[in-house]
Amino acid sequence: MKRYSAVVFDWDGTVMDSTHSIVEAIQGACADLGLPVPPAREAAWVIGLSLESALYRCVPTLTAEQMPDFIDCYRVRFLSRDPDIKLFEGITDLFATLESRQVALGVATGKSRVGLDRVLAAKQLHGHFQVTRCADESFSKPHPAMLLEIMDELSLQPDQVLMVGDTSHDIQMATAAGVDSMAVTYGAHDMATLLQAEPTVMVSSVDEMRSWVLDRV
Repeated sequence: MKRYSAVVFDWDGTVMDSTHSIVEAIQGACADLGLPVPPAREAAWVIGLSLESALYRCVPTLTAEQMPDFIDCYRVRFLSRDPDIKLFEGITDLFATLESRQVALGVATGKSRVGLDRVLAAKQLHGHFQVTRCADESFSKPHPAMLLEIMDELSLQPDQVLMVGDTSHDIQMATAAGVDSMAVTYGAHDMATLLQAEPTVMVSSVDEMRSWVLDRV
């Protein structure tokens, strides 16, 4: 059985139950600017991408001139909900257990650096992660750059790393980097979409994640 030396987590929809808040912030910003409001499924599909890439995908009538105003509206709406967004139950216990087994932890996220640092500080999680990468300091998913940079910083090979995420973008990034992937079905993308991306394994809860991962570290 393969043994992993590092586990890299996506953030929104994987570690934090923020999918609905992101979807509603996108939809609300569209309404604020008089743009067509995308259905929830379409808005959820772009979660995990860099914000600008995501917006051009789910709000195709958005112009470059409107982008700054849209991002401002989005951030106001998201940040108004931010204090109430919770971590998925059991995830911090899993982080602690992995650390106790000398497993390196990382984050590869579509969030901005400012956004990730803010939530890590608010949840007192900075100390858990040896390395983090954000979409505004690397290429956006599904490009493999974030994982390649993480592996380089940790001096690890692809077969030593597991990527955990809730979207096909996470799984495709892992595949492009030569890394095994775990898809979680409780986040932004539905099971059919995740299956099409061909993850190494799929789980439906943090408890299932914990059981599978701890058998392989």
